[in-house]
Amino acid sequence: MNSLELKVPPVAQVIIIAIVMYGVSKTMPSLQFSFNGSTLIAVGLIVLGLCIGMMGIAQFRKAQTTPNPQALDRVSSLVTSGIYQYSRNPMYLGLVLALFGWGFYLSHVLPFVLVPVFMLYMTRFQIQPEERMMARKFGNDYQAYLMRVRRWI
Repeated sequence: MNSLELKVPPVAQVIIIAIVMYGVSKTMPSLQFSFNGSTLIAVGLIVLGLCIGMMGIAQFRKAQTTPNPQALDRVSSLVTSGIYQYSRNPMYLGLVLALFGWGFYLSHVLPFVLVPVFMLYMTRFQIQPEERMMARKFGNDYQAYLMRVRRWI
């Protein structure tokens, strides 16, 4: 299973999950839902997710380090300010919020089951390997950051 670590870019993972969410939303019509405001909630969550993700990217750019999770060897500084005071992974949190928004847009119960699957996959195959690298690179400073700030929210 370690062969999957850091192999699939997070954006590709989101696209794959979003397609699967769409596919499962076409099954079992009895699990569809509809309520006033579901589209507004969908758009709101997607916009919020994109904003949180962009704030994370902006903090990386401000620190002059790479936001590319496939280029961990180019990480030059530990970013702990801005949005990173509240979440160690705001870019991934933004993707999760966008997936929840997509689930509301699809108006079906089953797609929501896939969001935790995405989170578990991301944690195991993307975040944990990143954290190991950061611990090696930034030592005690990173360990102190881990104690102060939660992984997701």
